[in-house]
Amino acid sequence: MRKKINLLLLIMILLTGCTTNTQQQPTKHRQENVTDNLEQSNLNLEIVADNLDIPWAIEKYKNMFYVTERTGHIVKINEGEVERQRVNLKKQLATAAEAGLLGFVLAPDFSDSNLAYAYYTYVDGDKQFNRIVTLRQEGDVWYEEHLLLDHIISGTFHHGGRLKIGPDGKLYATVGDALQSSVAQDLSALEGKILRINLDGTVPSDNPFPNSFVYSYGHRNPQGLTWSLDGTLFASEHGNSANDEINKIEAGQNYGWPIIEGIDTRQRMKSPLFTSGSSTTWAPSGIDYYDNKLYVAALRGAAVLEFNLETKTQTEIIKGLGRIRDILVDEQYLYFVSNNTDGRGTPLNNDDKLYRIPL
Repeated sequence: MRKKINLLLLIMILLTGCTTNTQQQPTKHRQENVTDNLEQSNLNLEIVADNLDIPWAIEKYKNMFYVTERTGHIVKINEGEVERQRVNLKKQLATAAEAGLLGFVLAPDFSDSNLAYAYYTYVDGDKQFNRIVTLRQEGDVWYEEHLLLDHIISGTFHHGGRLKIGPDGKLYATVGDALQSSVAQDLSALEGKILRINLDGTVPSDNPFPNSFVYSYGHRNPQGLTWSLDGTLFASEHGNSANDEINKIEAGQNYGWPIIEGIDTRQRMKSPLFTSGSSTTWAPSGIDYYDNKLYVAALRGAAVLEFNLETKTQTEIIKGLGRIRDILVDEQYLYFVSNNTDGRGTPLNNDDKLYRIPL
């Protein structure tokens, strides 16, 4: 059963006001600040599941959730029952910082095929790469089946890793620059890009660059993808220490990294819709769309952020739960998963958790 959160212990929900500084508060002050502000809240927030181990991506099928854990499991959550399912991969899963089992999306015909798509980091001798594969669910185990894309260079950080299926039926993937910033401007490389792939692993004939998976380039470490109802693509991206970005993504366009970032401009390069500025960092990850607003998970910002596309304003709507990794909007509810067990946060009791609030 879903558990109602004891509001006197766990969360402050900010109902109004624009964000001016989303830096995470010191842990020793988090609980007391949450308690001081609880009476401001009148929203119901629920814990859907807890005790997750470095969760990364949320998928929903009917009344069930599937959440990837970087350590190499997929957690199935059905009416409050939590089942940690094994994933049999063909390569050795990497344990480097930010690496592991990352992006995950169910196939459009999942009810018949039991098929999903996954992005993971693996070790090959003394080298490390990312790959995109299909997984097939058989009982309580997922098996790697087909390889779609391999040898995406993986550095110490900046793996990207988000997978989404667009309204056009294509598979989109975000790829970080693997700490080699110059590759983001190199159209012959996959790194520092947003990729667009046919579901069978081939290059779509209408991609902006012939015989290339590259859909957009000049990215540092994009980690979120979503579409508005009219098919507009948006992405969240980590800046260099600050200057995080929310971008409107257009086919074939250059988003500037490492030549420009934040509010910088350059001819034939796209500037963001929103940026955290040069003195603040959100470290944005998962993103979703609802009612002309973008909802974004903030890791370093330790919040759920709302960006109003009409008024061009931003609001911090959830704070006090630590690092937030992914967002899912479904049937007027917003689901999000914390990421305090990733080595950079300070876990609260029974972290990490999948939460739900009404929009």
